[in-house]
Amino acid sequence: MIANRVAYGNMVHKLAMEDERITVVDSDCINVLNYGEFIKDFPDRFFECGIAEQNMVSIAAGLASCGMIPFVASFAVFTSMRALDQVRNMICYNGYSVKIVGTHAGLETGFDGATHQAIEDMAIMRAIPGLRVLAPSTPNMTAKLTRLMAETDGPFYMRFGREINQEYYPENMEFTLGGSRLLRDGDRLTVMACGRMVDFAVRAADQLIKEGIRVRVVDMYSIKPIDGKAIEAAVSDTACILTVEDHNTIGGLGGAVSEYVTEHCPCKVLKMGMRDEFGRSGSSTDLFEMYGLTADSIAARIRELLE
Repeated sequence: MIANRVAYGNMVHKLAMEDERITVVDSDCINVLNYGEFIKDFPDRFFECGIAEQNMVSIAAGLASCGMIPFVASFAVFTSMRALDQVRNMICYNGYSVKIVGTHAGLETGFDGATHQAIEDMAIMRAIPGLRVLAPSTPNMTAKLTRLMAETDGPFYMRFGREINQEYYPENMEFTLGGSRLLRDGDRLTVMACGRMVDFAVRAADQLIKEGIRVRVVDMYSIKPIDGKAIEAAVSDTACILTVEDHNTIGGLGGAVSEYVTEHCPCKVLKMGMRDEFGRSGSSTDLFEMYGLTADSIAARIRELLE
């Protein structure tokens, strides 16, 4: 098992070997995002900006305007908030093919505390016209979605956490923009999760099956566009939908699913995530426990809903 951020760095290096347009614009995250091999092999395509994220995004926009395909990354709080004006007006307004990455998203940032825990980034980024939003759950998925971004014209935002991730997919599995993946099937309730919460949702489902409770678990890695067919199937086949995300329950995955349900297939949608509050400083394990984002918490919530 490796962290999604490491899988991302490995794939960017591989893409650079295939396409001379691939560049990296960095903000002091060389070790965080595993850029070492990229710098060694392509020093002329690596641009270090330090902790100047607004400038970093502006440089990426300039490179894209000249036909390059820049990957621009920092902590999710900085790519989605500190550099928001540049993301919106320089990249998305012009439709530039810049691939924006937010690492250390959500509570996984841990001891850095609320100022570094991005719990609003999906809500912010999916509201920007033309910006596609992805939240991979595993290293293999992260690698494939990194390639998808590079090979698809236009701006993207992809977010992932800090820590190592359980792998659920083979290396040769493909993922599509606007897609999702069914990991557990069931007819009582559908859990839709993204990022690290997918692993917890699967563990919760595996607990419940021992009690004769079969719940569906769907990995909703494409936040925008959302997989409407998967949502409609969940509404048709199960009693309700429970969304789980390492993000504010306002505007993220739960918001996206609720918006689709409201317009296309009315159904009860309940949300687990950060309840309109900032996180605290501590280990990610303690924080997930504190805010009720664990496999046990998900299983308990499902039991409660099915009583």
